[in-house]
Amino acid sequence: MRQKKSRGEKITMLTCYDYPTAIWEDEAGVDIIFVGDSVGTNVLGYSSEKEVTMADMAHHLRAVRRGVSTAYLLVDMPYGTTDSPEDALANAQSLLADGADGVKIEGPKKSVVTHLNRSGIEVCSHLGLTPQIDNIPGLRAKTASSALEFSKEVFEMEEAGASFILFESIPEEVAKCLTHFLVVPTIGIGAGRFTDGQVLVVLDLLGSSTFDYRHNQKYEEFRARAMKALANYVEDVETGRFPAEKNLRHLPEPDLNVFIAGMNRMQRTESTHVS
Repeated sequence: MRQKKSRGEKITMLTCYDYPTAIWEDEAGVDIIFVGDSVGTNVLGYSSEKEVTMADMAHHLRAVRRGVSTAYLLVDMPYGTTDSPEDALANAQSLLADGADGVKIEGPKKSVVTHLNRSGIEVCSHLGLTPQIDNIPGLRAKTASSALEFSKEVFEMEEAGASFILFESIPEEVAKCLTHFLVVPTIGIGAGRFTDGQVLVVLDLLGSSTFDYRHNQKYEEFRARAMKALANYVEDVETGRFPAEKNLRHLPEPDLNVFIAGMNRMQRTESTHVS
């Protein structure tokens, strides 16, 4: 990632929650495949990312790991797992054992990032809008004073040893300035054009979800196409069009005759037994 930053090449990052999608993203050349705690609201039906557990993350991480052969595999540290440096280290080591290359931590947790960095664990520091901490979505660092305070947190995370930093929902100008001054790469979501890379939720990108965020770009209308396919299936089954002849398997005629004769004998035997 640092080499790409130094060459001025953009870094691509997408969320991923399952094995088939991992294969698609890896083959498409995504740089960072990210098992995010957004799995809770996008896949598991939770009302908040805060409900996601270590067991949830480990399960989906292992599935994604099986489909990734080239990309860097990043995983979220779920809510409540980084409350102390010691807890964070134990939980991060567990996720690395399940196949992660690095972990993402929300909020300006300098002591935690420092402890993980000194233990040889690569950390992505997530700053700006942080769903595990913030209850109300919205733009962060939107005034000069708050942008300067935010910048102090960013530089602290780099000093603590963050390998790269994710900006969510901050003004483009702030992200651009910080990206210029930082040595480590920056990834943006709703942070404008000038970060070193971009990340989106894969279901939003594909149009699978019903969400319509300003920061998102739909590259496909997968939900509409999937709903049409499902409706066509229901109609075909109900009308008898499916399965069709091309979907069937048949017994060869000699075997069919033997089978029918055997079934007839079986039925006669059953009838005699009942009598």
